[in-house]
Amino acid sequence: MTGPLPAAAAAPGPGRPRRPAREYALVLGLAAAGTALAFGSLRQAWAHVRTTAPAPLPSGSLPVTGQALVPVAAALAVVALAGLVAVIATRGLARRLVGLVLAVSGAVTAVLASLPVSTASVLAAAQAAAASQAGSVTAGGGAGPGAPAGPAAVAVAHQIVLAGFPWRWLAVAGALAVLAAGLAVAWRGARWPVMSSRYDQPGAARPPAVADTATLWESLSKGVDPTEQPGRRGSG
Repeated sequence: MTGPLPAAAAAPGPGRPRRPAREYALVLGLAAAGTALAFGSLRQAWAHVRTTAPAPLPSGSLPVTGQALVPVAAALAVVALAGLVAVIATRGLARRLVGLVLAVSGAVTAVLASLPVSTASVLAAAQAAAASQAGSVTAGGGAGPGAPAGPAAVAVAHQIVLAGFPWRWLAVAGALAVLAAGLAVAWRGARWPVMSSRYDQPGAARPPAVADTATLWESLSKGVDPTEQPGRRGSG
């Protein structure tokens, strides 16, 4: 006749309950790092338009950011940031769906950022940026010294130079990290801790409800506060 299993055999090992929490923290860290890397790289200058202009217009160099070249990728980086917050706030099937959104945003961002940067796209982004700057100066009450140099300088662009630092490939790396984190959330996210179970205190005792009026009067006659939690008397 077999008796009940010992407590040591019935209880899970000490490392097993912590494994989902470790996976949770690792994937969240990967998603946060990938989002920050992609978003930061998209805000850097991926190319410069070096211009020459006839006198008296000045010549110069106009930076073109990855956000201006690939605006959809920049918007998807914001979506990934919102998805990272949603992973913390959701559970079960909803968390799996958020993981799929993260994976799709990372995949699309990686594809868009890895596409070759053409001369036409750089010129178009530079012209849009220059026109925006000129419009803001005009709306401010007049054309300043730098206002004529914007569209005119872009129109007579002499050379387009890509950034020496590989910001574009860093954006791809960050997007791939978001993709991997999203797949991990979709696969194992339902097993990870949720916000309520992680931050609530399981051992916190709540004040017992008064059973009936007779119990209430009996407690009051003994000088005991029926709403007071056990163990708190005399603490003040």
